[in-house]
Amino acid sequence: MKPKQKVLFICVHNSGRSQMAEAFLNTLAGDRFYAESAGFRPASVLPSVIEVMQEKGIDLSSKKTDSVFEFFRQGRIYDFVITVCDDSDEKECPVFPGITKRLNWPFPDPEKLVGTSEEKQAGLRRIRDGIKDRIENWIKEIQT
Repeated sequence: MKPKQKVLFICVHNSGRSQMAEAFLNTLAGDRFYAESAGFRPASVLPSVIEVMQEKGIDLSSKKTDSVFEFFRQGRIYDFVITVCDDSDEKECPVFPGITKRLNWPFPDPEKLVGTSEEKQAGLRRIRDGIKDRIENWIKEIQT
């Protein structure tokens, strides 16, 4: 059996987008990939992210955030590093050296959503669903 490809998802705080991407890849293709996520300035996983992922049957309530710098210091090696920072955060999104394949999938920052709480939740669901769709499409692309 072929070894799993290792994937690191990176965003600024590791509190939303990268956590969702990691969870979706491990859930949808954990037999082929091992995904982790980290951030430049790790915070806590957003309660609203935990809530919308629970709607998809994925529990992030015990997930901790990680530092991309700590992973680098530990000498971790990845087949793919995928940044999920939106274009306005791209300059803050960390780079992980020594990677064979680096991809950028920009998604809006959940912490920057505006409007009523219902509008913010709807926006977060759109981000979540967009990340899931991108993961599903990438899994198909990588198979061919």
